[in-house]
Amino acid sequence: MEKNNDLKKEKIWDKLGPGFVTGASDDDPSGIATYTQVGAQFGLAQLWTTFVNLPLMIAIQEMVGRIGMVAGEGLASILRKHYSKPVLWLVVVLVFIANTINIGSDLGAMADSTRLLLPSIPFSILLIGYTVLILVLEIFLSYKTYASVLKWFAVSLLGYLLTAFIVTTDWGTVLSSAFIPMFRFDRDFVTGFVALLGTTISPYLFIWQASEEIEEEIAAGRTSIKKRRGAAATDVRKMRRDTAIGMSFSQTITFFIIVTAAGTFFSHGLHDVQTTAQAAEALAPLAGRFASFIFALGVVGTGLLAVPVLSASASYALSEALSWKSGLYKKLKQAHGFYGAITIATLIGLLINFSGLNPIKALYWTAVLNGVVTPPLVLIILMVANNKKIMGKWVNGRWSNFFGGLTLLATTGAVILLFVL
Repeated sequence: MEKNNDLKKEKIWDKLGPGFVTGASDDDPSGIATYTQVGAQFGLAQLWTTFVNLPLMIAIQEMVGRIGMVAGEGLASILRKHYSKPVLWLVVVLVFIANTINIGSDLGAMADSTRLLLPSIPFSILLIGYTVLILVLEIFLSYKTYASVLKWFAVSLLGYLLTAFIVTTDWGTVLSSAFIPMFRFDRDFVTGFVALLGTTISPYLFIWQASEEIEEEIAAGRTSIKKRRGAAATDVRKMRRDTAIGMSFSQTITFFIIVTAAGTFFSHGLHDVQTTAQAAEALAPLAGRFASFIFALGVVGTGLLAVPVLSASASYALSEALSWKSGLYKKLKQAHGFYGAITIATLIGLLINFSGLNPIKALYWTAVLNGVVTPPLVLIILMVANNKKIMGKWVNGRWSNFFGGLTLLATTGAVILLFVL
């Protein structure tokens, strides 16, 4: 009986694919910093967004996953073939720049957080060490092995759930804040709201999931575009379930990070938490050394998950736009340009930490930038998902268009408010 239970658990774990990894990578160190800052600055005032964002995230990520499965190609490759060059390069340039800054922020956050656990190791050594480790794993592991590694890194996010329960006592207030929306029409609040949207519904996730659905098909033996075009109903259902689980996991963690920040920093008057390491360190006197340890460890684990996703999605976009051979299933000698772009994006991110630029401030404003550029990218995804020439019978249905349109309206409205106030 125990053996059967183990097999069942293994089967469920094996079913988690690109959608789950995508959702987990959304809570990267940069996302953790943004959610922590929102909780520290506004308390529980923006907690309700986790429930509002969930169906929007599921709708958009389901679309890009379906696009990748049905077209058999990545999003940038589809744009190159079916849309104008300005549309293509708008997506590629924005994703590459935003991802590179995010990589720098994440690597810096990982090194800073590790110094709380191992203070004798210099920041620069940790920074270079994490960069080398991530590049080696990403370039030299097979896709199947690497995908499994990424899923295990996602488990580290559960530490934030534990931390929230350690620091929070007034769950009545938490639940009322979660279900009763509150909004303030001032610039700081709207900026935080746009940053939260930008780091939650992030452009790099669009590129990543579409490409990873293709990697899954190639791993299953469908190596040519012709073989990959179209999709079986069972495969689409599996992708939808995987995406819903991944996005639900993402927003659950976001919920508990905001709750943790509100219950510690906001309630003690610490409204400006600039780094994840600062957040972890500040937790010690407020909630105990164990909570601080879990928070710091979570930053490292999520960074190991998210930095490869960020660099790979930037490389997918650039490689597909330039018609280079691409894919994590390929070996280094088969895709020099693809792995070269991964390496360059990661190394530029590393160098940001030595440039004097505060990577966390850059991160927060990158999240705002992501929020600003998300509306046109959502519009492009809606156009592709409703294009019968590309999608055939798998064009958007009524509910996909409803929630996709709602995402477009919400992100556009937030950006307009940001510029008006």
